[in-house]
Amino acid sequence: MGEEKGRIIAIGDVHGCADELEEMLDKIAPTVDDTLIFLGDLVNRGPATARVLARVRNLANARSLLGNHELRLLRYRHQGDPAVLKDYDWETLKQVGVEDWAFLESLELTISYPELETVFVHGGFLPDRAWTEQDAEIVTSIQVIDPANPAVYGKRTKITNGVSWAERWKGPPFVICGHTPRPDIFRRPWSLCIDTGCVYGGKLTAYDVRAEKFLQVSARKAYI
Repeated sequence: MGEEKGRIIAIGDVHGCADELEEMLDKIAPTVDDTLIFLGDLVNRGPATARVLARVRNLANARSLLGNHELRLLRYRHQGDPAVLKDYDWETLKQVGVEDWAFLESLELTISYPELETVFVHGGFLPDRAWTEQDAEIVTSIQVIDPANPAVYGKRTKITNGVSWAERWKGPPFVICGHTPRPDIFRRPWSLCIDTGCVYGGKLTAYDVRAEKFLQVSARKAYI
């Protein structure tokens, strides 16, 4: 019942920006009826991954998605192969405790609200198949697709002539995501990306789904 009468608020990539997260939570002032949906990539790059994880896992009525950064840490934990890690992952691993690992293991791949025809995901979806049939590797990492072959996807830096998956996505459902940082909110007919690059000195963005309103907090500094 709480989800029906309260707000549903999506929050973009935090990336260890604990001060900005605290300011955002003050702005939102969540009640027991609200649901906060964190869109993944809580960890890495910013100054305070441990603080962010502790804050989010102790929030009432919060749900959190698996991002590509969390997926990489979990792969290392399960497989023990350091080759999967980025250099900055090592600093994060020093900060992650037992409760944090349990929280990371609990992260959701997608969150669906059928009554709103809306799905939340970290990265996005390949436009040539059903969203329910796409695995963690795709939905946490996709940024662009090859315009000549929509089954080929990757980062903007890898597919230089790539087109945003969102340009080709025809809903329903409407997709709300993070993962691809831009200076501004990126809205298309069937999607909304709210990663506005807080850790790069941009903003942390939240979106109240039913009210269709945005909240933003400016980064204290560019952390990377």
